This record gives sequence, structure tokens and C-alpha cells, in this order.
Amino acid sequence: MAGFAAARCVQQEKHVSIDIFSGSYCGTGPAPGLVWATWNFDPVLLAALSLMAFALRHKPSGLACVAVLVVAFVSPLCAMAAGLFSARVVHHVLLVAVAAPLLATALPRQRPSSPVALHFVLSTAILWAWHVPAAYDLALRDMAVYWIMQITLLGSATLFWRAVLAGRDTVSGVLWSLAGLMQMGFLGAILTLAPVALYAAHRRVPFLWGMSPLADQQLGGLIMWVPAMLPYLAVIALLARRGWRAGVGPVST
Repeated sequence: MAGFAAARCVQQEKHVSIDIFSGSYCGTGPAPGLVWATWNFDPVLLAALSLMAFALRHKPSGLACVAVLVVAFVSPLCAMAAGLFSARVVHHVLLVAVAAPLLATALPRQRPSSPVALHFVLSTAILWAWHVPAAYDLALRDMAVYWIMQITLLGSATLFWRAVLAGRDTVSGVLWSLAGLMQMGFLGAILTLAPVALYAAHRRVPFLWGMSPLADQQLGGLIMWVPAMLPYLAVIALLARRGWRAGVGPVST
């Protein structure tokens, strides 16, 4: 009877752990002394970033976006984010709040065909969905799902920022940017105040850094809650400045 129960348990475990392309991109997370040996020189990634840099070579914001993506995926941050939730939060903030608005600015300007509200709901839903523990842990143990996570986060955020920045109504742009800031902060607050560590992917490596998985999660939540506001505030300041200059208009002499 016990053997039958054990076999059934194994079958269930195999059923729920079916992967597309098993493995953790950028490894499993280094110890502090090995961080600088974990640069990621994946040739496919480097080729994609090089093509992106070439395509955006005439746009300073586009090249800045590529530089941010290099930090996120080539630098040791990529390996750290595989083991530490706090590093993963930095990685995600770089994608959705720094690289995405830079990329949106670099793309050709055109009036959005969909309302900003739709892009806000979509980007927010994708960000929150990827922080559901089952989806999050799957992405960190399966490289195909990992890249689906990265592409959907960056893509949906870019569409959101493009809609915000392309609008002519400064007040509306400021309010939608503030909404983005608030949803990010709310998610950070939930993660900070959670009573238990939520992610199996980060149960081991935090101890190498002298903290518990729960403390690592709380640190990540605080980063999402407070420092992550800075890029949103920068966009709000940019929109306010644009609106003020448009309101002032040319000065006659």
C-alpha cells in the first residue's frame, strides 16, 4: 500500500514538473565570492543584442535601452537573479521601468491604436501573473518559459509606455504613469508583508548571502515598493516638463 502511494506521488510529481526546455538560464545563483565570474556570454543573446543595437544606432534612447539589457542579461546580475529574489526584482524593474520606456521612446512615433487603459491592464496583469509562485518557479527552471517571461514583460511594458508617451494629454500621461507606479508599489508591499517565502527557486542561495529566503523576499519587495518608483517619477517629470513647454509656447520678442 505504501509502495503504491509512493509510486502515485512520483507520478503526480512528474506530471506537474513537465518542462519545455529544462534548465535555469544563467545558472542557479552564485555565492558572493563567485559573482564576478558569472558574466553571461551566450552567443545567441549577444547576437540579438548586437542586432538590436545596430537597428537603434541612430536613437540614443535605443542604445541606452540596449545598455540596460546588457546589464540585465549579460552582467552577473543575470546569475544573481537566478538565486536571489531581490536581484530578480532589480532585473524586472530594469526591464519594465527602465528599458521599456527607453525602447518606447526610440521606436517611431505614432498615435496608439489602442487606449492606454488596455495597455495598462495588460502590462499589469502580465507582471502580476509572473509573480504567482507556480508561474515564477516554472520560469526559473525552464529556459523556454524564462524567455517567454522576459519577452512578455518587456513587450507589454513597452506598449504601455509607448501609449503613455505618444499621447498629447500631459495630465493623462502623468496619471497613467502614476497608476503604473502604484501597482508596482502595491505588488512590492504584498511581497514585503507576506509571512512566508513564496518561491521555491530562492530557497537555497539566500543563505549563501547571509539571509533567509524570507528576508531576501522582503528585500525584493522593498526594492519594488520604494526604489522602483524612481523610473516612474522620472517619466512623470519628463511628461510634466513637456506639458509645461507646450503650454508656454514660443516666446515672442
